[in-house]
Amino acid sequence: MTKPKVAFYWCAACGGCEEAVVDLNDDLLAAVELVDVVFWPVAMDFKREDVEAFADGELAAAFINGAVRTSEQEEMVALLRRKSQAVVAFGSCAVLGGIPGLANLYDRESILREVYHECPSLEGSGTRPAAGTTSVEEGDLRLPVFGADVRTLDQVIDVDYYLPGCAPPAPLIWAALSALVEGKLPEKGTVLAPDVALCSECPRSATKPDKLSVDHFRRPHEFVADPEQCLLAQGLVCLGPATRAGCQAVCTVANMPCTGCMGPTTRVADYGAKALSAIASLIDANEDDEILARTAEIVDPVGTFYRYSLPASLLHRRVAEPAGNGARQ
Repeated sequence: MTKPKVAFYWCAACGGCEEAVVDLNDDLLAAVELVDVVFWPVAMDFKREDVEAFADGELAAAFINGAVRTSEQEEMVALLRRKSQAVVAFGSCAVLGGIPGLANLYDRESILREVYHECPSLEGSGTRPAAGTTSVEEGDLRLPVFGADVRTLDQVIDVDYYLPGCAPPAPLIWAALSALVEGKLPEKGTVLAPDVALCSECPRSATKPDKLSVDHFRRPHEFVADPEQCLLAQGLVCLGPATRAGCQAVCTVANMPCTGCMGPTTRVADYGAKALSAIASLIDANEDDEILARTAEIVDPVGTFYRYSLPASLLHRRVAEPAGNGARQ
């Protein structure tokens, strides 16, 4: 029996999703028995030409992690889409935009200026790479174009399934691979994780007050949280009520608040707005000055509530209105 051919590819991400595949541990050996990994550049010496040689639709699935920012990433995901029967957005960056998506708070020019001209640790001429094709003595050198913004995978190509998490939990990866091999994948567009809030699997849920209110927000480094009590009840911004389950609550078990990497349930249109609403509803204050004082305790609201999801949100990016002409950036 011919094993299904699968591919793994890494776009704008940290590499944690690649580590998550290795975290299958003994199940990784079982996975290799079930599928034929025909493209995984971070682990084995595969080239773009290897993918181009496959017939369209010859691959059973491509697991693509990372958001899309450069022209090379856009070309590769389009190629993998054409060669694959199914594409899985693998991890928070591919599903929602992830941490790289916070770059959408800045325009392309300001990012390039900071990196190549103004960074405090910068030494040298500050010359920018020349995107496109440049002729040198050894031949033509082609560098990717740095795109205008960070996009989720499904904003670039058609995606069949979503496997969230930073990084996706090993049990969910194994379940997805097993369903692929057994031909038991759900309907297209399904998020391959439980469609309930994280609080449902958090071991602290029993200690969450029936009427929860917060009179003071604190950050994790400011005190040692009670390892058994609900973190929200202790004034920590825990996004468990707004976040999808499936990660086995590893952060709250480790005495750290949920930051929302599993993304929203299907009933939520905008994760950041849902998270903001959930936290705002807990503020124990009625007067304007008290409310402002409590909200001021939440440092970096965008980075808190849209940490993983800005490109996928209704906002998508910051829009600047330059003085004088009203033009948008």
